[in-house]
Amino acid sequence: MRSVSPNQQQVVIVGLGYTGRRVSCHIDGAIAVSRRSRPESPSHEFFARDLDSPKIADIDVGGPYSLLYTVPPSAAPDQRMERLLNALNPQPSRIVYLSTSGVYGDQQRKITSETTPPAPVNERAKRRLAAEQQLSEYSAPLVILRVPGIYGPGRLGIERINNRIPVIDEADTSPGNRIHVEDLVGCCLAALASETPPGIYNVGDGDHRSSTWFAQTVAKLAGIPAPPTVSRDIAERTFNEKRLSFLRESRKLDIRKMREVLRYAPNYVDAEDGIQASLVFTK
Repeated sequence: MRSVSPNQQQVVIVGLGYTGRRVSCHIDGAIAVSRRSRPESPSHEFFARDLDSPKIADIDVGGPYSLLYTVPPSAAPDQRMERLLNALNPQPSRIVYLSTSGVYGDQQRKITSETTPPAPVNERAKRRLAAEQQLSEYSAPLVILRVPGIYGPGRLGIERINNRIPVIDEADTSPGNRIHVEDLVGCCLAALASETPPGIYNVGDGDHRSSTWFAQTVAKLAGIPAPPTVSRDIAERTFNEKRLSFLRESRKLDIRKMREVLRYAPNYVDAEDGIQASLVFTK
């Protein structure tokens, strides 16, 4: 993916984690805001700000810009985001927010579109939905990307597989939803473009094979032993609450709006291809 400028104006990227760092590499002259990491490109302007501090210094962008916000909320309301918005000068003309498909909760294997009413179950998803609602009261046009599990180089779960962490039996699994990080980068660039209509977009690859299939396929392609499997009953007694929260929710994300309105077609519609590409890149 080549470097692009999705607008004629500046782009500010808040958070240089797994996704934000990669987006910054594809936008010429992006401004980055992070408490730890500098962008890989030395030409990018950088503001070191800790959004958990009660007061952060002003961030003078100096002209019109779009904002990509990738930082997870620590509470509801999201004080991190509120501090950031108060520090920015001027205020953004467009906001792209990375949320989670977890806001839909358990849809019992049903096709889940952007019109499906949110019904978050776990606290992480509840905080994300609250942050969405918080931003919807802001004056700038808002694009919300509801993101499923992100995978890519360095994020394939190989350490868990090598540590023999069990997965649930395939017969007991639920549909999976995921997206390769480079496809998520492409969605972010499309969402930042001024011609993209504001609104909510589910993003993903449309490949709903299970998390068990994913782990077993990673093991096969990486040439390592497959993880052991356990029944759902055993999983309910032995998995930690975070893992159980994913097992207890089931849905199939409808990504037609991503294709037809966001106008982004994923490169890795077959997750096996995405896993293979991630392994090659890692090596």
